[in-house]
Amino acid sequence: MGLNFVKELKWRGMLHDAMPGTEEHLMEQMRSAYVGIDPTADSLHIGHLVGVMMLRHFQLAGHRPVALIGGATGMIGDPSGKSAERNLLDEETLRHNERALKEQLSRFLDFDGTSENAAVLVNNYDWMKDFSFLDFIRDVGKHITVNYMMAKDSVKKRLSAEAKEGMSFTEFTYQLVQGYDFLHLFKEHQCTLQMGGSDQWGNITTGTELIRRIGNGKGFALTCPLITKADGTKFGKTESGNIWLDANRTSPYAFYQYWLNTSDTDAEKYIKIFTFIAKEEIEQLILQHSEAPHERRLQKRLAEEITVMVHSKDEFENALKASTILFGKSTSKDLKGLNEKTFLDVFEGVPQAEVPRSALENGMDMIAALSAQTQFLGSNGEARRELKQNAISVNKEKVREDHLITVADLINEKYVLLQRGKKNYFVLVVTQ
Repeated sequence: MGLNFVKELKWRGMLHDAMPGTEEHLMEQMRSAYVGIDPTADSLHIGHLVGVMMLRHFQLAGHRPVALIGGATGMIGDPSGKSAERNLLDEETLRHNERALKEQLSRFLDFDGTSENAAVLVNNYDWMKDFSFLDFIRDVGKHITVNYMMAKDSVKKRLSAEAKEGMSFTEFTYQLVQGYDFLHLFKEHQCTLQMGGSDQWGNITTGTELIRRIGNGKGFALTCPLITKADGTKFGKTESGNIWLDANRTSPYAFYQYWLNTSDTDAEKYIKIFTFIAKEEIEQLILQHSEAPHERRLQKRLAEEITVMVHSKDEFENALKASTILFGKSTSKDLKGLNEKTFLDVFEGVPQAEVPRSALENGMDMIAALSAQTQFLGSNGEARRELKQNAISVNKEKVREDHLITVADLINEKYVLLQRGKKNYFVLVVTQ
């Protein structure tokens, strides 16, 4: 075999635990391993990325990665995760989500059927939907004791005194359903390894137990650490929610900014986990960063690599341009080059006022734009004074008192950006 997969994960800080013999098993020949992905949305978020990166490293090491869309398990809810149970998805939504996730996964994994270790996408709904309850408890349930299931940490936590919700039978059976997936993939795809977050260890080892008892074979388990942030806040979350890989849910600009704003400690950890940069180069980057932390080399390189990988080189360059709009020298042309989502992301939280389009058709004078119609500045007198001092810009270009704002100034046919000095912004939202 080529690269040593386990060794690669170790130095990248991506290995939490592995069953004895896993490394040797992978060095013998090409193997298949899977990671389960919850299909409750039609996009991955960055919380999914660690599992996806593990599959990519697995493929780079010459093995076959299997991405399992949890259509059936996604309908149940995993006790090791949130306490609340999930909603039942209808099949149409499930299939839509599956197609969207495959498109995103194909940016990381090679699904080209001609190569021996081409990635495979499966959905456990396909083999669980026709499985009757009686068949399941007869063929699968009888092989695992309740004592074995109760001993799992994920179950213990939910049954402990602190957990107010308790645990439904549905959730209790989750580990059996996930365990059966492993058995099914072992039989149908010669899959001998399941990977996931460290909270999945109990579910994964139930699968290895089923392979041993029903499949008369040997399955392996490997987990990665749960990603945390140095300041204790949740990785992958902002005030506005998840950081998605779908550009319509999280713009490439907001995506880029998330990585750019990581702390030094986190950037040093994340650059190993979320990029494919080689060890020597990462060590060099860490050294350069420690010599001049203010240059934020680690953050810049991390943000570039992951934005290009998830979106594209063009989207990264647009995100970079958008970033300089707030802090660097930019022009009206740069502003008009932003799409609406990026414009709103860049100027999130900036005060706004609505003005009718008709007010711009004959030209709106600057005093009205700054004071009377918007209250951006406190009074007409203050507006005149700032204009005389050459402190006011419209769409990043300095203007005088005689300037008229017209429909030609509109960004995305809807916005005009006013600015006083370097840092005070105001957005006119033009209504029909």
